[in-house]
Amino acid sequence: MKRKDFIRKGLLGTGAFVVGTSGAAENRIDELHALEPMGFNHLPIAHDSWNMDNAVIHRAATRGRANHGWLDSRHTFSFANYYHPERMHFGALRVLNDDHVEPGRGFGTHPHDNMEIVSIPLEGDLEHRDSMGNVAVIRHGEVQVMSAGRGITHSEFNKNADAPVKFLQIWMFPNAKDVEPRYDQQALDPAARHNRLQQILSPSPDDEGVWVHQDAWWHLGRFDAGVEVQHPLHRPATHGVYAFVISGEWTMNGAELGPRDGMGVWSVNALDLKARSEGAEILLMEVPMAIG
Repeated sequence: MKRKDFIRKGLLGTGAFVVGTSGAAENRIDELHALEPMGFNHLPIAHDSWNMDNAVIHRAATRGRANHGWLDSRHTFSFANYYHPERMHFGALRVLNDDHVEPGRGFGTHPHDNMEIVSIPLEGDLEHRDSMGNVAVIRHGEVQVMSAGRGITHSEFNKNADAPVKFLQIWMFPNAKDVEPRYDQQALDPAARHNRLQQILSPSPDDEGVWVHQDAWWHLGRFDAGVEVQHPLHRPATHGVYAFVISGEWTMNGAELGPRDGMGVWSVNALDLKARSEGAEILLMEVPMAIG
């Protein structure tokens, strides 16, 4: 997709807003309009010794950045004023934002539709309000999902006046359009991801973690240095995995990754992971590689 088409489709934000304790302003930062399905969209690794054409690495320092003062956001994929034609999405994964929001600030009420939106707090407390009447606070150790479906409005604020909130906000294309909007959040047992991969998201309401309108499985893990694990894909013929390093140093399928690096792989049956530092944390997102 060319930059002018990106702009025409409304994917570029037209300005920033600030929210304080006195009220909310219109959100023009984070809204995406309809994007035509594009299937695979990424660049293979340029690494002679690997000779791989089924992987891509996005180093932390190469991500897009939007610093509005109250909000400092890093974008793995094209978003708002950050546009990269080879970083539009990874299969069904459309947005991966690493957000830092100052005390008492946040995103004013704004609309979404036909997107699965997942928030994972890394530090601090995030308050959510939406047009379905939900009012909730999500904290580190919890995961939140919102199926925007046929349309919803919501706001997000840093609940605290004396500390920032840091969280990942991740958007996926759904496998069904115009569904009934829904909201859910769950607390995660930190012991269940010590030296193992804890499922936090799946397509089934009866499975572990939150569920979404997509054939996706996500896992979180926190590992001691030197621990190795093999992670099989649920659907290796059609799916890929995008790994995002939350903290520490990792080796994944032979690639060395550092904090906030991202790596996507496809056409593999399993991932071979090794933590190379103490308390290393990683998020694995298995998603369909073709959409639409």
